[in-house]
Amino acid sequence: MKALLFDFGGTLDSDGLTWKDRFFSIYREAGIDVPQDRFDRAFYDADDHLAARHRLEGLTLPQTVSLQVEDVLTRLDCAKEGVGARISDRFVDDCRGYFERNRPVLTRLKRRYRLGIVSNFYGNLPGILSTEGLSDLFGVVADSTLLGHAKPAPEIFLFAAGKLGAEPGECLMVGDSIPRDMKGAEGLGMSHALLTSANAACCAQAWKLRRFPELESLLS
Repeated sequence: MKALLFDFGGTLDSDGLTWKDRFFSIYREAGIDVPQDRFDRAFYDADDHLAARHRLEGLTLPQTVSLQVEDVLTRLDCAKEGVGARISDRFVDDCRGYFERNRPVLTRLKRRYRLGIVSNFYGNLPGILSTEGLSDLFGVVADSTLLGHAKPAPEIFLFAAGKLGAEPGECLMVGDSIPRDMKGAEGLGMSHALLTSANAACCAQAWKLRRFPELESLLS
């Protein structure tokens, strides 16, 4: 094993919970009590079109999350003064708690492996990693919007592996999505580890992680 590739949202900033699921709980706590299916539609509309609706270049994580939240609230017709800021701040605080916990793990792994990120993101992930103090850990950041290829397409995995000087069979992909992360890696013969707290069914070859720090002991 030469290289470790990581998803970003749901993997480095939580223990296998997607942004949608994390946000849904926070919206509920903020008093935005809408049915799950209605929230899901609003979230995906905001998420899928964020880069087209807004100029994201140079924006930080808090600024990016704030735009995403405001778009969801507008779609739900629930925009109220101060609510968006409370939701955004809570989400970003949670992310930073995981960054703080995971950084020492990644630092130790970097001594043994080449590290990279493979993420379906908005086009400003490299800048976000820099402002969050994480960019020094990764030799490549494959952001789907910048590359024009999104997981599970093989191109985004091959780009990251190539930048790290590794063949697919010399990489391990760590992520929280079966259709995007696990299936994409499996199709290239790349080892893969699913980060999830649920009893999700994956292929027999996949490793299972409940918490991100467990990766260190599995690799040793």
